[in-house]
Amino acid sequence: MKWIAERDALIAQTMAFVQSVTGKKDDLHPPEIPTATVAASVQIAPVNTIIGTEPLKAAPPQPLPLPSPRVASHDVRTEIQARIANFRKHQERFEREREEYCAATLTKLRAAIREPSSRPPADK
Repeated sequence: MKWIAERDALIAQTMAFVQSVTGKKDDLHPPEIPTATVAASVQIAPVNTIIGTEPLKAAPPQPLPLPSPRVASHDVRTEIQARIANFRKHQERFEREREEYCAATLTKLRAAIREPSSRPPADK
């Protein structure tokens, strides 16, 4: 059960860290552990007392950079149309190659069926 004690100590330490960073107390606290089950005592202290510094303050939000100026809509439209035309050409080429392959395969198959010498002998 040592891992349970270590887990609970880690949760308590994490909660102390969160409280020291945010500066507010949460309602969530780990369950109390009887001292008889804890093998080693763990000292929990806020992070700023361990390091000896003040908690970090959040920097003010920086404005987001403006997006780059958009290309004229005509240029975008032309680019999209060019890409679609290129895609269609590729698809037509693939279709043509499939048809040619299918025709060549069927031609070889029909030639093999017509020639009895190329067939393996049938087992009786």
